[in-house]
Amino acid sequence: MSDDLALIDSNLLTYVFDKSEPEKHSICKSLVGECWSGKRDFAVSIQNLLEFYVVVTNKIETPIPKEIAKKFIEYIINFRGWHILNFNALTVTSAIDINEKYGIHYWDALLAATMKENNLFLIYTENSSDFRKVPWIKTLDPFEIRPNVE
Repeated sequence: MSDDLALIDSNLLTYVFDKSEPEKHSICKSLVGECWSGKRDFAVSIQNLLEFYVVVTNKIETPIPKEIAKKFIEYIINFRGWHILNFNALTVTSAIDINEKYGIHYWDALLAATMKENNLFLIYTENSSDFRKVPWIKTLDPFEIRPNVE
């Protein structure tokens, strides 16, 4: 995949609908809008879409209707600017290895394994501390100015 293609973590997708933090909502809406307007492509994993659905329909301050969350996911799946990353049974065991080797949360390890299998090494995320432990991943927090490219 392209060096400039980045994965958008589910926490940032959530802020598109979560208005409880207006600045984060605005930044994420704008970031995702770059894809919708054709200015750039982004990637998401199946895992991101699953996490997004659960959070926006159940866990944010003002949950959105399930039909709207589903429609948003369908738009992502069907829009040419979004690259959908899948994982398989071998990814699960690779994630276990990453989890043990780098001491990161299993779900972040699964995302790291999925990214590696798809030759994708940049992630936009608010929760970069675990991802920074994985040497092949570069993180970018859109709420900060500078990327972590250690």
